[in-house]
Amino acid sequence: MKNIFKLIFLAGATGMVMLTSCSDFLDQSSPSEMFPENVYNSESYTKQVLNRVYAGLVLDHTYGCRIPLNLAMNTDVELVDALTETTVTADSERGLCNYNPTNWNRLPTNWNEMYEIIENANLVIEGIRASEIKDNQNMRYYLGEALTLRAMVFFDLIRNYGDVPMKMESTQTDGSNLYLGKTDRDVIMDQLLVDLEEAAGLLPWAGESGYSTERCTKGYAYGLAARIALAEAGYSIREENKTGYVNLSERREGQLGYSDATYPTMRPGDEKRAELYRHALACLDAVILNGKHQLNPSFENEWERINQLTLDQTYQENLFEVAHGMNYSGEMGYTAGVRMNAVSTRFGFSNSSGKVKLTAPFFMSFDPQDTRRDVTCAPYELRDATSTQTMQSNAPFGIYVGKWDVRKMTDAWRSMNQGVSTKTGYGINWVAMRYSDVLLMYAEVVNELYGPQGAGTCGKTALQALEEVRERAFPAAVRADKATAYVAALTSKDAFFEAIVDERAWELAGEAVRKYDLIRWGLLIDKTVEMLDTYRNAVVNDEYVSKLYYKENAAAENWYKIDYSSICWYAEPESKDDTSAGWKNVNFWGNVKKDGAIDDTNSTYDAINYISNGLIRYDKYQGFQGPANVVNRHLLPLGATTISDSNGHLQNSYGFSF
Repeated sequence: MKNIFKLIFLAGATGMVMLTSCSDFLDQSSPSEMFPENVYNSESYTKQVLNRVYAGLVLDHTYGCRIPLNLAMNTDVELVDALTETTVTADSERGLCNYNPTNWNRLPTNWNEMYEIIENANLVIEGIRASEIKDNQNMRYYLGEALTLRAMVFFDLIRNYGDVPMKMESTQTDGSNLYLGKTDRDVIMDQLLVDLEEAAGLLPWAGESGYSTERCTKGYAYGLAARIALAEAGYSIREENKTGYVNLSERREGQLGYSDATYPTMRPGDEKRAELYRHALACLDAVILNGKHQLNPSFENEWERINQLTLDQTYQENLFEVAHGMNYSGEMGYTAGVRMNAVSTRFGFSNSSGKVKLTAPFFMSFDPQDTRRDVTCAPYELRDATSTQTMQSNAPFGIYVGKWDVRKMTDAWRSMNQGVSTKTGYGINWVAMRYSDVLLMYAEVVNELYGPQGAGTCGKTALQALEEVRERAFPAAVRADKATAYVAALTSKDAFFEAIVDERAWELAGEAVRKYDLIRWGLLIDKTVEMLDTYRNAVVNDEYVSKLYYKENAAAENWYKIDYSSICWYAEPESKDDTSAGWKNVNFWGNVKKDGAIDDTNSTYDAINYISNGLIRYDKYQGFQGPANVVNRHLLPLGATTISDSNGHLQNSYGFSF
């Protein structure tokens, strides 16, 4: 989107600030060079320096691709497009997502660019705190934004790398803080919660004082704090045992995932955990009580707006969006989205890889009347120059993420894409958090503290928060059954938690949430195995149709050719052999057997041997064979150049050898 698209470059090594524009959206009339102490005594110049922090978010190696689209795979819901022995161990995101990370050369770039954002945020924070006009309202806003952005980036480093250097001040001229070792992630997250509490007190709500959801606002500061508190309260693999912490294997009998003997998966003890849940609840209460953020009544329309590069000014469902520029940045729609198979006269260059995939068990887990399924899951692609919508043939681990869809994009986007012949930025914002996530976190936290009938200070019970999300998902005619009655039946704390685990998948699939949820719940291995078992059992027991029957709408445009209401997902139609009925078909997920037995050479079925095989060992005949490598190793290694550049202060852990 265009609303905050500006790059500003700092030359900090010389003690001077260089302000250089590379777009025409924000007015920049500053001199080309200025001493920092003068910059932070001007609101205008301070805003321009702050924009450089935002500019760091749009890069491919930060929030253009790596954080939301590469590092957040694999789960029971989302997979990278790697299903063979060779691809799941490749020296690329395909190996990395399958928990087989090698010394992929893009990891050091991600690390460096994330820390560059932190460095720039530190400069802004220090500059404003030392400013003569620090108490001006706008300067307070800018400080709140810098604190929130720094917290977001630190949190994403922690979620992906574990313990990292805690660099909370800019680099000193004497180099005294140039090289830092790792700090325990809980220490960092505790500080981030303090920073976000300050930020929330400084920032306006979205829609106030000219702030859109493309800038950090009070709602996002609160929402991010809740997300961090829940992560800290949850499980994560550790470099060593921590006194007072609880091992994953102590959680419940029969759990598949457990602690490694050397690198345990642990969470804080009950007292600290309850404290973090109470902190999260206070933050979520504040967002809900204010009422600034609401659910768009239509799930489909919310994603239509996102594809149209249009900010939701009515409901403000998105608490924060990383702003991208069309023809410049952003891989939403490219790496994740409905796949364009070839150059198209309608949509232009086949500028999409569809590398992020969804799974058949996830698709089949939806209630057939849940409207989110057909917005989220796209088991089809747009083929050839005609962009004809074509059903996939037996791709149970290759369903595209339909939330990003070229067919929903603007004429301006089509004009841009028709004029390029190589990969280019789609400009679709990365939505860092939606209000439905707030409601589901709230429901989870209240249930944990008080049970499903409990409530926070906003007065909403956990049951009501979950019901609000489900109500939107279903047509009005069935909401009494699918939302109200469904939620009312969740009378126990355990049953309600399991419902939250499911609901967050159905609501947030493809949005870089699921992996981190499963990690903090201690369910990453369990849910991965459950997904593979579900597929395996469905094939063995003939639960999937062998051929998928559907009809086409002759009056529709080619890219909407399939009559979606006609698709026979669950059983072949009785009239399938009637040529006058107009049925078309493709081989589908059940097409694995020959003469009643699973075909031993079927590569589609063989994929279950390899999916996430750096995390688990799975056999297509015998099922789960135990964790792989270091148990529950969900974190990434530090790149070799990151280690060599650290002057001996950093090293890998968790059994990584470089």
